[in-house]
Amino acid sequence: MSRPRWLEILRIAVLTATFVFVLVPIVWVALASFKTPAQMAEPFLVTFGPTLDNWRSVLDSGILSAAGRSLIVGLVTVSISLVVGSMGAYVIAKFRAGGSLTRFGMLAAQVVPPAVMVFPFLTMAHALRLTDTLVPVIFAHLSFVLPLVTWFLIGFFEAVPSSLEEQARVDGFTRWQAFRLVVLPQVLPGIGAAGIFGFTLSWNDMFYGLILAPGNAAILPVAISNFNTFRGVQIGAMSAAIMIAIIPVLIASFFIQRRLVQGISGGAVKY
Repeated sequence: MSRPRWLEILRIAVLTATFVFVLVPIVWVALASFKTPAQMAEPFLVTFGPTLDNWRSVLDSGILSAAGRSLIVGLVTVSISLVVGSMGAYVIAKFRAGGSLTRFGMLAAQVVPPAVMVFPFLTMAHALRLTDTLVPVIFAHLSFVLPLVTWFLIGFFEAVPSSLEEQARVDGFTRWQAFRLVVLPQVLPGIGAAGIFGFTLSWNDMFYGLILAPGNAAILPVAISNFNTFRGVQIGAMSAAIMIAIIPVLIASFFIQRRLVQGISGGAVKY
């Protein structure tokens, strides 16, 4: 049965409004990155003579070094999360390890405020003399990326037929070989999506980086906040820095969109 016409119109209107709501801030930031301070006084000015002064200022400020540090933190965090999370998700999906409590308990880090979570990491950094380094930032990011990656992958492992693994065991594979050579290849798309999802979370985090590595080891979001100076917010330069930060996220979102809902809903308890 076809949908009522008014419902289709409403759906299109909601999608259009959502698209505009998301797109307008990005367009505004992109335009602001090419405006002079005088042009910035007119926020709705679309036609103007662009300038590259903001981009030169940002590139000279060491923002690319901060982006490199964010890249290192994101890649290390995601690598550890995928290795540990894939094994954890497999055990939960195939053997129901821990029951329903484990599935929901692993998301406890998302419920506890970051202000509470950061204190143990700060204490650890001081005790190990790792203050203002990337190590405590990586551990802090693991506290919320690893549980979400594990949750994300549970549904993908549950979708793998048990008969494939059983046949591998009959053929003489050990359980580890069956997992590595038979099961993992079946969930590679989900692992890729989980990796991009986890990297995006790590890339966008500012709170832990601001507390644990505010100085020479500052990551990209912290470096962007430095454009809020005692003379006021350098809107043009900050806009250029924001564009450097959001372009990788936009590209990652394009590749993850198909698998995102499947992974998050798949982590829920199934009856």
